[in-house]
Parts: sequence; C-alpha cells; structure tokens
Amino acid sequence: MIRTPDLTGHTVLALHAHPDDESIFTGITLRRLADAGARVVLVMATNGDMGESRTPLGAGETVARRRVTELEESAALLGVDRLVLLGRRDSGLPGWASGRHPLALAAAEPLALASRVAEVADAEGADTLIYDDESGIYGHPDHRMAHIVGAIAAELTGATGYRMTVDREHLHLAAPDGHLVHGAARSAQVGFGRTTAEITLAVTGDQRHLDIKRAAIAAHSSQIGPEHLPADLAPAYGYEWFVRSGRPGVLDALGNAHLLAGTMAAAA
Repeated sequence: MIRTPDLTGHTVLALHAHPDDESIFTGITLRRLADAGARVVLVMATNGDMGESRTPLGAGETVARRRVTELEESAALLGVDRLVLLGRRDSGLPGWASGRHPLALAAAEPLALASRVAEVADAEGADTLIYDDESGIYGHPDHRMAHIVGAIAAELTGATGYRMTVDREHLHLAAPDGHLVHGAARSAQVGFGRTTAEITLAVTGDQRHLDIKRAAIAAHSSQIGPEHLPADLAPAYGYEWFVRSGRPGVLDALGNAHLLAGTMAAAA
C-alpha cells in the first residue's frame, strides 16, 4: 500500500543536468511529492543540445528547442509547479571538446551557479534539495557538476540534501541491461550507481505512478523511443534511489522501500 502523507507547506527543489533526467531518475518521486501537496520546483541546468534527435525537427526547430518543449510536457505530467532553466550548454561525453565551451555546464564556475540555485530555493522556501550523487550517477561531466552545484546550494540554504543515484546491484539482479543508465554508462565508458548498502532511501509507487513515469519518459521522444522501455517498467524503474545528507526529511515521509531499510533503522 502506497501511503500519501500530507506535505502541504513543503517545497522541494530538484536539480537535474539534462531534459529527461527528471523523468528517468525522479519521475515517481516528483509525482508523489506533488500528489502529497508539496510544491515541486524543477531546475534544469542544460537544454541537452548535444543530443541528436531521433525524430524529425520542424522547420527552423533546433534540438535544444525540441528538448525544452519535451521537458515542459514531462514536467506537467510529473506535477511540477515551476520549471527553471539555467541555460547552460550540454557538455557532451567525457573528453569531448564541447565540454570546454565557455557556456558548457562542465565549465561553469560552481559557486556562481550554486548561488543561482540557492536564490531560487530561498525564494521558494525550499526545505529539500534533490541533486546527483558524487559520481554523477554514471560519470557524465554534467551530472558531476550538477552534484557539486547541488551540494553547495544545499549548504548555502541549509536544506536537506538527497543525492539521487541508482542501485546497481538491484539492477544487475532485477533488470540486467534493462535501464537506460546501462547504455549511458557504456557510452561514457564508466561505471554507474552505488551498492545497495550505500543507499539511504528508495522511493517506489503504484501502477499509476509507473504509468505516469512511462509517459513522462516517453515525452522525450527525440531521445527515447518505445523500444527503449520494457513492457514491464517495474523491475528497472519501479524504485528511485537516494543518499540523504542530514536528518530525515520530506522524501523520507514518502516511505522507504529500500531493501535494507529495517536493518539500517535498527543500526541507527
């Protein structure tokens, strides 16, 4: 049974690197927060312009414009109240020259960008920040920078920080090569995620949440096609994983579906 707490009066800010990350890594979490009455603010660092479109673009349409349009559709499905675009360029994969562009996220001055995020968080009264873990989930330069920026912003604001990741052991057993992060990690030629024991919290949902998550991912049709998602979404995408910094906060109120939750609580 999925419990819906009353989170009215709380605001959660989720910082992501690229359009589609919000649906892949936090789609269930954001929808459940919105359903519980929390205000959800989504801050997108880049427009994902280094991605190629798998669908034809309209006359005069750019990849960046298409991806922002898709992001807006996804955000609406996930119950996002405010979408903030930081306007940085996609840095591309490790070693690409695009990462050295002055406007690339990977080339940003972290404190300046974190101050912008902190200003949004303060203006919104956000008591919770979601951002990438230290490895950037799968080592992408933009995800690594999103971690640095998010961690600084959390420190500046005093908000509880939840670092999103994936449980690579769970995925290995339940959905081998079944998650988009598998292909992303291969492209970047890096490892991904964390072990089960390193993770603090797992958020899950019911079939409605999975259906919304599928629709939000599918909204990014320039990047992801139906063939990229399994018929049964639950094994690969039914959990969203976080490492918390500080005391239990708003995401913990959604319930902890982590395999080791009982063991960790007893140890604490």
